[in-house]
Amino acid sequence: MPVNAASLPIVGAAETTLEPGLPQSALSEAVSRAARRYLSDIGDTPCAEGLYSLFIRELEAPLLREVLAWHDGNQSRAATALGINRATLRKKLSQYGLG
Repeated sequence: MPVNAASLPIVGAAETTLEPGLPQSALSEAVSRAARRYLSDIGDTPCAEGLYSLFIRELEAPLLREVLAWHDGNQSRAATALGINRATLRKKLSQYGLG
């Protein structure tokens, strides 16, 4: 049975929070670590496409690929799980060369 990743405890790491008193999910923590690492690596070098666009592009393709694989390639079920229309999923799969 699938588990909601947002409810998983952070294992082996100190809990961090976005707001005092609210634990950060494992997914949020992974994104935060990736952002800190990327920013540390580039320093003051500007990101030509913008950090937001870069992160969306880097996160969206693997997310689509994994959800589609989880649902054995069934685009309707994958779209439902993602909370998007099947036509939107097909457009995004095409955009990333996944469809």
